[in-house]
Amino acid sequence: MKAREISPLALDSYQRAARVILSNHLVTQTYPDRIALPLLRRWATELRDDLMTLFGYRLEVTETTARLFTVSDRLDAGTPAKTATDRTFDRYRYAYLALALAALGRAGNQITLSELADHVAADAAQVDGVDLSTERASDRDAFVDAVGWLAARGAIALADGDAGGWAANPDAGEALYDIDRSVVIALFRPSRALQHLRSIRGLLAGADAVADDDTAESGSTRPVDVKETARRVRRALVERPVVYAADLDDRELVQLALPRTAADVELLTGLVAERREEGVAMIDTSGRLSDIRFPGTGTVAQVALLLAGEIADRVLDPDLPEPTRIPSPHNRVDHLIEQVDSAVPQSGIFDSLAGHDYAEPADPAPTERVFPVVEDEWITDTVRTLTDRFGRTFAAGWQADPDGLGRAALVLLERLRLTAAVPGGVLALPALARYRGVVVTIRDRTPEIDLFQSSANDSEEVTA
Repeated sequence: MKAREISPLALDSYQRAARVILSNHLVTQTYPDRIALPLLRRWATELRDDLMTLFGYRLEVTETTARLFTVSDRLDAGTPAKTATDRTFDRYRYAYLALALAALGRAGNQITLSELADHVAADAAQVDGVDLSTERASDRDAFVDAVGWLAARGAIALADGDAGGWAANPDAGEALYDIDRSVVIALFRPSRALQHLRSIRGLLAGADAVADDDTAESGSTRPVDVKETARRVRRALVERPVVYAADLDDRELVQLALPRTAADVELLTGLVAERREEGVAMIDTSGRLSDIRFPGTGTVAQVALLLAGEIADRVLDPDLPEPTRIPSPHNRVDHLIEQVDSAVPQSGIFDSLAGHDYAEPADPAPTERVFPVVEDEWITDTVRTLTDRFGRTFAAGWQADPDGLGRAALVLLERLRLTAAVPGGVLALPALARYRGVVVTIRDRTPEIDLFQSSANDSEEVTA
């Protein structure tokens, strides 16, 4: 591992470079900032070896881009693309993004926004369920969000005009963009031609092994690839907030238990491993690798922290009845795959080149462990109690909607793998215990400040 050969004085710089490429996958001259690409170019040789050795990731670095080609072991619905205003992409924005990227690949050095919209509209008309009408304001807004996502990453750069003006009135507004072809090419590099796939499973790790199942059917046993198993566990450590032992098979559990597995990830990234009986969490003390800071600022994050503490106290309170315990649901990835597969345009598949359907689930059979259930009714009452106690410090939009606030807080806790939704409630997962004993400190306000109280009042301080 190259990181072991780097001097202690330079190791922090190397770890920052590793965190940048692991959290962004694509780095350009402007994205995520202007110092990221020079940093990656400095450590390109060492990073290329370490990322391949530890994770099986391939890194390509050029003068204008750095692209990390990752390996996906499972689908994750918790890491969506977002707009510049932090709104989650919907299916139309995803479709417009893909079609705009395809149109840019065929364009010259510059393109106007209306011209790009015409190309996308023409291509969208050939796809069932997708269309783009520049007469509809909602379509224009979605299209501009997709264009903004490309501009943020440097695939296009605004040369003149204003995209917002075009979205408001396409007859009066216009925008001209320079196209960076190297970034466009780096953005879309699927590991397999999508027209050769009948299922999204074909893009997940292990699909090739499934395709070789003829050996198993003939009675021979497929050899265990220990190196790939270790890579799969390390990938989980950097991609999931928590890696629970209950989610791993026996071979992966052996790798997770080996001290060097987490130690190698710590050395490369600077993360700190927190090891418990139930699993391992890599703690990001720098705050630069995690896509979600927790505890964080804002009403939803702080209510989620308060709710986590309340759930932990509820589960561990010896004076209350022992909660019901059930296994964690494991069918969500399969359900997500079914949803994605249902949108695959079957007419575009090259039957002669497409393999079989990869019907085998991507996740290994997990260990059956049970977790306490906290009922929906108790959560609703608790959030309302928290709103009564601290509501004056919540954002104005949430003060009148405690039920919606509770749902948003639960979504955040589930993304962090602190809870898991089940019918009638949520499971309290082991990492939730980190937030027992939450201490709340509310900063007093002066009357003068209250006179100019903003609508986004998030002044409370919540610490764990």
